[in-house]
Amino acid sequence: MTVYFIGAGPGAADLITVRGLRLLESARVCLYAGSLVPRELLDACPEGARLVDTANLTLAEIVEELAGAHRAGLDVARLHSGDPSVFSAVAEQMRRLDALDVPYEVVPGVPAFAAAAASLGRELTIPGVGQTIILTRTSARATPMPPGEDLATLGASGATMVLHLAVQRIDAVVEELLPSYGPGCPVAVVARASRQDEEILRGTLADIAPRVRAAGIRRTAVIVVGPVLTASEFPDSHLYSAARVRS
Repeated sequence: MTVYFIGAGPGAADLITVRGLRLLESARVCLYAGSLVPRELLDACPEGARLVDTANLTLAEIVEELAGAHRAGLDVARLHSGDPSVFSAVAEQMRRLDALDVPYEVVPGVPAFAAAAASLGRELTIPGVGQTIILTRTSARATPMPPGEDLATLGASGATMVLHLAVQRIDAVVEELLPSYGPGCPVAVVARASRQDEEILRGTLADIAPRVRAAGIRRTAVIVVGPVLTASEFPDSHLYSAARVRS
């Protein structure tokens, strides 16, 4: 049978896609990250479905659960927070399923950075201000960043930057970005985007670190850096301009 890697979205249960929900409603096995996926989604699983919290499982144990369900002729919903294409650890699971000839499909989800932008009420691509978004993270205790992907190098572009898995290192993030963006650059930290306990901090590179520490935010947050966060004077997009529409 098939393993479905489903993007569960950023937190709110109703932000899962229609396709993802339909697959969840029919899968007899569901693997999910207990600390990241809303429990309400599990209520959509069929009665009697096998529910497996992967929070304390190794990669090998997770793959064995997926392969075992396949051998038993059962479809699997493998729920990942956000969208599977970004910082989801899906690639290593797919690589192992390829080796085992276990079929799988990927179902996109709403990524955390999109939910954060919605909560902030901001478009991240403002005409004349910022048209590029860099999605990245920091190393710390995670897998080392590849050469050339340190914040100082990426920040040299001046592009809007969204950092995942980095709020615990907010001081280091500020230190590395200050030379490129300057102390007055707008910053927003959105914790638990789209959830009922969502928390938003707004500031600049000069003051965001103490605000994060004071709020006690240490995980499940994205950091957004760039002038697009506060821009109010910018040209209208050419998309709906009279010159284009009437041409």
